Amino acid sequence: MTLALISPEETLQADPLLSREDKLPILRKARLGDVPSLFELIHPHALDQVMLPRSMPELYENVWEFTVAELDGQVAGCGALRFYSGELAEIRSLCVDPARKAAGLGRAITEQLLREARSYGAKTVFALTVVPGFFAKMGFYPVERGDLPLKVWRDCLQCEKYYRCDEKAMAFDLAKLHGRKASHRAALIKPHP
Repeated sequence: MTLALISPEETLQADPLLSREDKLPILRKARLGDVPSLFELIHPHALDQVMLPRSMPELYENVWEFTVAELDGQVAGCGALRFYSGELAEIRSLCVDPARKAAGLGRAITEQLLREARSYGAKTVFALTVVPGFFAKMGFYPVERGDLPLKVWRDCLQCEKYYRCDEKAMAFDLAKLHGRKASHRAALIKPHP
């Protein structure tokens, strides 16, 4: 099966099994015009300290990292994919409009970001999260944050929560996509018991 990136002009209908809504979300890469909506989605979660804040300038600089779920012409969920090396990427800023929380949008966005990471040749995707159960249900496994030195040096050391971080590190081996079993965990990260 060939994987294709979704350009801002193209859209992808989410799998109907992922959505409990009558209308299916459209998954697409974010556009510059989506930045205010991204900020509105992320900001309340940041205030609740469920995720790190993202400023408007930061969102404009990194809009290309984001995939959005659109329902009825409105951005209802988002997630970003950031690369740390040719083999390692992070899912970050994953959130859904609280009114659409049980609609499967988080799962659909995560699956799209995993496909995108794989299409670029990444081997492992990780997430730092306060809801590890969501990622565990999707096949992620716990790892030590110390096993992610590029993340720690690039982002964590600058974070105000560095010394009191409550996020758990979870990783996913991309060889598991499309039903293929990985013969072993990626050598990039060792699993945490």
